[in-house]
Amino acid sequence: MDSFHEQKESSDKYSLRGRVFHKIRDDILSGKYSQNEELKEVTIGNELGVSRTPVREALRQLELEGLVNIIPNKGAYVNGISAKDIHDIYMIRSYLEGLCARMACENITEKQMEEMDEVVYLSEFHTRRSHEGQIFELDSKFHELLYEASGSRILCHLLSDYHQYVQRIRKASLSSMIRASHTNEEHIAIFEAIREHDADKAEYLTHEHIKNTINNISEKGLEKLL
Repeated sequence: MDSFHEQKESSDKYSLRGRVFHKIRDDILSGKYSQNEELKEVTIGNELGVSRTPVREALRQLELEGLVNIIPNKGAYVNGISAKDIHDIYMIRSYLEGLCARMACENITEKQMEEMDEVVYLSEFHTRRSHEGQIFELDSKFHELLYEASGSRILCHLLSDYHQYVQRIRKASLSSMIRASHTNEEHIAIFEAIREHDADKAEYLTHEHIKNTINNISEKGLEKLL
């Protein structure tokens, strides 16, 4: 119960309601709750060590995102993410991340360039050793750096949310060392285009990178991965 506060209190920028919202959303997206499962305010509140009020507010916000369905006088139930939702998110990301890479060619800082260089190097290292956990974390870090390098707060916020929505699918995709290796190659090519300030190439490569990911996932059978 205390761990939720201990982990979040000093480092999280969100209010209590925001922290509860993000925790429940992460649990839904990670598959902790099954489709149509009831989300009980008292149970969640006890788990997180908070009152029912921030839980109720978080559930209302999650309903606006489409992840929760609140039925009056009955309760809140998990909607989750459908296969079509995942496909749509990836297609939207393919265009927005392409734009992100284009903007990064103008706005990336030297520090961000160095961090991205380190990420692609470490990704290669861990892929050769089949370290799935590190591969997933470094993939997330690469995209986070790309968003930040765009210099657009709006794009960064929007794409960060989309990235979280597909975290379970991303893990399934990167569990294949063949796909993980191809992902590294694609990241390196994107990074090189950004370093050369070739906006057209960076945009195209990033767009294709996201399309390759959804194609890989579709081959595995998207419904099976949800």
